[in-house]
Amino acid sequence: MPRLSSFYLFTYNSLQAFGWAISLYRILVSLALTNSLNTAYASAGDSVCLLQTISFLEVIHGALGIVRTGVLLPLMQWGGRIHFLLAIVRGIGEVQDSPLVFVIFAAWSLSEVIRYSHYALTCIGKCPYWVTSLRYTAFIFLYPVGVAGEMWLMYHALPRMKLKNLYADYFAFLPFSYYNFIEVLLVVYPILWLKLYLHLLKQRHSKLGKQHDKKNK
Repeated sequence: MPRLSSFYLFTYNSLQAFGWAISLYRILVSLALTNSLNTAYASAGDSVCLLQTISFLEVIHGALGIVRTGVLLPLMQWGGRIHFLLAIVRGIGEVQDSPLVFVIFAAWSLSEVIRYSHYALTCIGKCPYWVTSLRYTAFIFLYPVGVAGEMWLMYHALPRMKLKNLYADYFAFLPFSYYNFIEVLLVVYPILWLKLYLHLLKQRHSKLGKQHDKKNK
């Protein structure tokens, strides 16, 4: 059973790493061909949405105990990203041409290529120290860039949400609108992000410390 779960996790993480690498390649090629930051969604939007939707499996992995991450933190990250992608970027056509989408997609894709590659190599016990070091170092820059881009894009989308009364049908029986929900979310977002970020910093200290001790033995 452990071998079967390791094979499954290796396959899943390898496919995710490959998928995010393709998405990164697409947005970079689009940038090179058009000399514009406005084509990221057109070039990789569908693949990014698909990969992020599939990543809900990581919440299930935690719930089943296949991995040690638990459920809450993976669910928070998945929920935040999938809402941003489907409700904001995919749901508001006017924001899809924003250069911020390029910044967010590039930060996400690069961080996920590194993360999933590290997980896949760890599953087969062949993960070199430099990959582990990159996994627990690159996020220090990439994670804030992605989150700041998400918040900035949501903030700039607020007028269009209000003008269109976006998702009014879903909020008809609530005492607040989707616009109000996003206003509150923008206040709460940094607090939720900080929880995840501090968790990653704690992981970095733990993982790199252990790896460093192993190298010195």
